[in-house]
Amino acid sequence: MDFTEGTALEIIERLSTAYGVTTQKTLAECLGVPAANVSNWVKRDSVPGSAFVKCALDTGSDLKLLTTGKLANASSLVMSSSSKGKALYDEIISNGGRPVLRRIMDAYGFTLQKQLCDLMGISSGTVSTWIRRNYFPGDVVVTCALDTGVSLQWLATGQGAKAGGNAKESAGIAVQRKNLSAGVLQDAGNWTGDLTFIPHPLDEPVFILSNSGSWVIDTSVSSISNGRWLLSIDDKYDIYDITLLPGRKISVTSKGTNFTCGADEVNAIGKVVLTMDYSF
Repeated sequence: MDFTEGTALEIIERLSTAYGVTTQKTLAECLGVPAANVSNWVKRDSVPGSAFVKCALDTGSDLKLLTTGKLANASSLVMSSSSKGKALYDEIISNGGRPVLRRIMDAYGFTLQKQLCDLMGISSGTVSTWIRRNYFPGDVVVTCALDTGVSLQWLATGQGAKAGGNAKESAGIAVQRKNLSAGVLQDAGNWTGDLTFIPHPLDEPVFILSNSGSWVIDTSVSSISNGRWLLSIDDKYDIYDITLLPGRKISVTSKGTNFTCGADEVNAIGKVVLTMDYSF
């Protein structure tokens, strides 16, 4: 994704001006990176998003000005951080992976990881790599801040207030709904709800409704682990609590009954991420 205007050398000049320095070596020191990194940015004509994030938080500079050279009414994007220099850099990098992904999705009002992938033109495998490697996606953070107007400090570190001048409100989204009755699943249109409070992104959620309760299932998860699952057993569907046992065995509990079987004797449709019980 390209949120910048100008060559890498022009961008480095804007970053240097923000810090009040005149050499690439001093700029590298301000950004907390080796001097060779800045030289390589010029050679590749590409400056990483994390440099904009750190400079904006360090100096209070307008993010739009740093990325495009044009001053916009976007001061709400930046809040001065109490941390500076290497401490701020370490703080930003340590906020990579799932926490920053959750804040990005909150800023856009997304519930599905796929929505973010479609918007940014990136693959789900790329996002999974962020989570697995605890990576800080600086380019996406900058794009999100410019897109939504949320506080850059909150987006990058989780500190301070979220809201900015153009921050978007989270909205409910429609997910597939199925009715569960007598072991049979039937399509029942869509269910609309705000799932942003769930602490991790859902790839393929399905809302299941029955006479005894309702559940939100992530059908992208199929490798059985401890927890609550939607299973198909002999072509009959139901919600079960699973406990892993040695030897690829599982303990299966539902409605007061329990049995043990092989993990490969059941078909895992998806893992339950939210259970809603009736109280009447």
